[in-house]
Amino acid sequence: MSLDFSMRPEWEALRARARAVAEQGVAGYGRWSDSWINGHSKEFSRVLAAEGFIGMTWPAEYGGGGRPGIERIIMAEEMISVGAPIAASWFADRQMGPSIYSYGTDAQKVEFLPGMLSGEASWCIGMSEPDAGSDLAALKTSAVRDGDCYVVNGQKIWTSGAASAEYCYAICRTSSEGPPHRGLSELIVPMGLDGIEVRPVRDMVGNSHFCEIFFTDVRVPADNLVGTEGGAFKQTMIQLGYERGGIDRLVSNRPLYELALEHADLADPQTRQEIAAIETGYRLGRLMVYRGALGEGSADYSAGTKAFCTEHEQRVAEFAARVLGPAATVGDAVPTAICYAPAYTIQGGTSAIMRNIIGERILGLPREPRPTRG
Repeated sequence: MSLDFSMRPEWEALRARARAVAEQGVAGYGRWSDSWINGHSKEFSRVLAAEGFIGMTWPAEYGGGGRPGIERIIMAEEMISVGAPIAASWFADRQMGPSIYSYGTDAQKVEFLPGMLSGEASWCIGMSEPDAGSDLAALKTSAVRDGDCYVVNGQKIWTSGAASAEYCYAICRTSSEGPPHRGLSELIVPMGLDGIEVRPVRDMVGNSHFCEIFFTDVRVPADNLVGTEGGAFKQTMIQLGYERGGIDRLVSNRPLYELALEHADLADPQTRQEIAAIETGYRLGRLMVYRGALGEGSADYSAGTKAFCTEHEQRVAEFAARVLGPAATVGDAVPTAICYAPAYTIQGGTSAIMRNIIGERILGLPREPRPTRG
């Protein structure tokens, strides 16, 4: 029995159309490395919306396309590989929309989903905090019920796109009783509310998509609670599956690889070996992403996908630096793309955390006991 890895004709047609729209976006609004996180263009988001490329997999009853997950992956691969600026709609399409139509009230669906689908509303995810690391249950930003509002106080960090977002999907602590993961809740926070301060964080390569958000007595309508109070941990774990297992974890720096290929010495056997290894990595990573999109993996399968794909992206950057040599220091785009590579295995959950998930949740390996102090 043989396996058929060929794509359906309609998927190939979708890929061709997505590539054409992506190239249109680059021509009109610029080319970006890591375009799903750096390339912010509301104008291009409206183009994506007109093409039906936002909410492709959402149920039709909520305004989505009702299409299989693999079709969104095909579209996104072309967008990111070309460097088209899709960041303004990326988070809402990938995570916030599915969370709201899965757990939100009917009123929330009516109020918030149309703006996502039209490309008009940008969202950010208020998850990480300075002292929480990769431990979601360690979050301290509080949301205390006061009448018809929650009063939010605390700080978020590494919140991509917060400076340009209309809404923050914030994970807050609504209770300190019981196990820490049971006291978390999800709130939709309009970024124009009083008491919110956003400070962009300029990283070592000059990007400023990361931001700090400070909440000081911010009064958020209680109607903006998504799902049940104290039930955010399970909801957020599902979100992280969307975040970790996507094609963005494989092809973020594909434009850098394409540039390196143009300058590579194909007569050199070692260079050919490196190219073969990278091309193999792209194919393996794509199969892992496709398998997740087709629902063929376990609930935590995305952890393995993220670990493999982001480490592959780092190998791509190392290859590009070697091939380009001194030319890699010319201009801004190429050195930025190369120097940004260490972030791939950190953002969205470190590779160490991903391996813990694989070991404990997929392989069922026992946890190593903590050493006792004598």
